[in-house]
Amino acid sequence: MADIVQKENLLVRMQEDIRRALEKPEGERRWGMVIDTRKCVGCHACTISCVAENKLPPGVVYRPVLDQEIGEFPNVTRRFMPRPCLHCENPPCTPVCPVNATYQRPDGIVVIDYEQCIGCRYCITACPYGARTFDFGGVYTDGTPDSTDAMLGHQEIELYERIPNYEYGAAWPRPDGEISPVGNVRKCHFCLHRLEQGALPMCVTTCIGVANFFGDLNDPDSLVSEMAAQPNVVVLKEELGTKPKVFYLF
Repeated sequence: MADIVQKENLLVRMQEDIRRALEKPEGERRWGMVIDTRKCVGCHACTISCVAENKLPPGVVYRPVLDQEIGEFPNVTRRFMPRPCLHCENPPCTPVCPVNATYQRPDGIVVIDYEQCIGCRYCITACPYGARTFDFGGVYTDGTPDSTDAMLGHQEIELYERIPNYEYGAAWPRPDGEISPVGNVRKCHFCLHRLEQGALPMCVTTCIGVANFFGDLNDPDSLVSEMAAQPNVVVLKEELGTKPKVFYLF
């Protein structure tokens, strides 16, 4: 019972941190996340909830959980490390875009303009964290017995696969043909559509171990700032100078 109360208290506190941050001008807040790998059990609840929230098609994953083997035999153990987009302060993915389709918002979130993106995938190559994927237009019914109409010779896309997602404040349906976001690069955006309504990213709310901390890094009183100040906090590939806004506790 104590664990449940503690979890709810942390989520409530982060919710209050978000609401307080939203009262400030966009340029005065800096969204960030701290992931405590010691609490991650590799359940992939964050991955699945992200897929469900953003209606992601097959092959597009915003938040994979990496399964790592650490140590040396016979002292070997496993570590699970969620890896969303790190929303770098100096993102190497933005300057390589030939049409400025990916850019950094004043609050630090790196976003993609689906209507501007031409699908060149330069940003995928430039990202040192492998945080971007390409939407090839696949559907989950591909290759299933009922997915092809033998009489008409074409695949029937189920209605649930046509449901739009609401990234970046717009509805993006998945009709037949190559219409955005099909043919675009896609990635984690901290559930921006939820965040702007005062809600936590879906991965944070569904984590069974409360391993994710999210909020405004510019707010010294926020929980995420408190966790980011821990002495054992690290960022991935610090030597690259990208200055990620996703921190890890090991």
